Amino acid sequence: MPDGAPPAEHVAPGRADPGRATPSGALPPRRATPSDADRRDAPGLVDRFGRRHRDLRISLTDRCSLRCTYCMPAEGMPWLASDELLTVTEMTRVAAVAVRHGIQEIRLTGGEPLLRPDIVEIVTGLAALPGAPEVSMTTNGLRLPALAAPLRDAGLSRLNTSLDTLRRDRYAQLTRRDRLDQALAGLAAADRAGFTRTKLNAVLVRGVNDDETVDLLRFALERGYELRFIEQMPLDAGRTWTREGMVTADEVLASLSRSFDLAPVPTRGAAPAERWTVDGTDAVVGIVASVTRPFCGACDRIRLTSDGQLRSCLFAHDETDLRTLLRAGADDEQIAAALGLAVRTKAAGHTIGSADFEQPARGMSAIGG
Repeated sequence: MPDGAPPAEHVAPGRADPGRATPSGALPPRRATPSDADRRDAPGLVDRFGRRHRDLRISLTDRCSLRCTYCMPAEGMPWLASDELLTVTEMTRVAAVAVRHGIQEIRLTGGEPLLRPDIVEIVTGLAALPGAPEVSMTTNGLRLPALAAPLRDAGLSRLNTSLDTLRRDRYAQLTRRDRLDQALAGLAAADRAGFTRTKLNAVLVRGVNDDETVDLLRFALERGYELRFIEQMPLDAGRTWTREGMVTADEVLASLSRSFDLAPVPTRGAAPAERWTVDGTDAVVGIVASVTRPFCGACDRIRLTSDGQLRSCLFAHDETDLRTLLRAGADDEQIAAALGLAVRTKAAGHTIGSADFEQPARGMSAIGG
């Protein structure tokens, strides 16, 4: 199947009958609908644990130009049909309501967000919202040679780019595509376009690229990027994740400490990454340890999937259906109520490691990272 091409029969993830298990055995997402009592504007999106939400992640598509082994099967997945995706107008409207209720940063994700043909229009609309939210993007970088400059001109402020390895053979093994040169060209294009504070995201897979911690950090330091190692999470569509197979934050830190002098950065706030300064300089390296060092207590993120479902957590099993509200003519007050409902019912944290943990029916590419 060509990259991003829809299959002959489309089956959207998370669309099974309520209560019926999916073929993988996971229950489909539960839908939440705001009641009349929820139709009120709250002074900010604050959950029952006092966490104030300032970060909105918007997935633009479930499609991707890579097939990373820790994310999706080699043959790809049943993609959403185009009419199931939120339009530019719909996602901009949700974002505008969210910004009025305290959202300060909007991160565009996927899938691969640069596969949206209207990506520049999306960024233009979001960057122009009253309240001036910061608009950033997580991407594999393959299309940045053509799009970095237009995106910068449209108002995109910052990039997070995936780069798990510096070796061509390993890149092809991990992504099932021989495109390392394109990824590196994308980073160079972002530099030329004037992007600064670019972050590199690296997922280590045991026995494949877990010996590249030092090389990846040196690469980042030489080019002025901030490298973040991300623990592999149980969000792969193939459902093959095991805790034993995951490279942990402690392992990464031990490996780096043999070659660099690392000092912890004392302040973290709601950021997902723990950070360390490197060799007494201003350069930093981060580790996102969602599994072994959860940071749920400070989480300030909510997520909007490409098909308009609002999720309060990557690992949530419930979704609030904003697309149906939007297409039924809901006013901004109703949209705000739905946002408030999702936040107020947010769990204290994920339960990875507990006996009752159940992987969400949707994988990472369908939820949005």
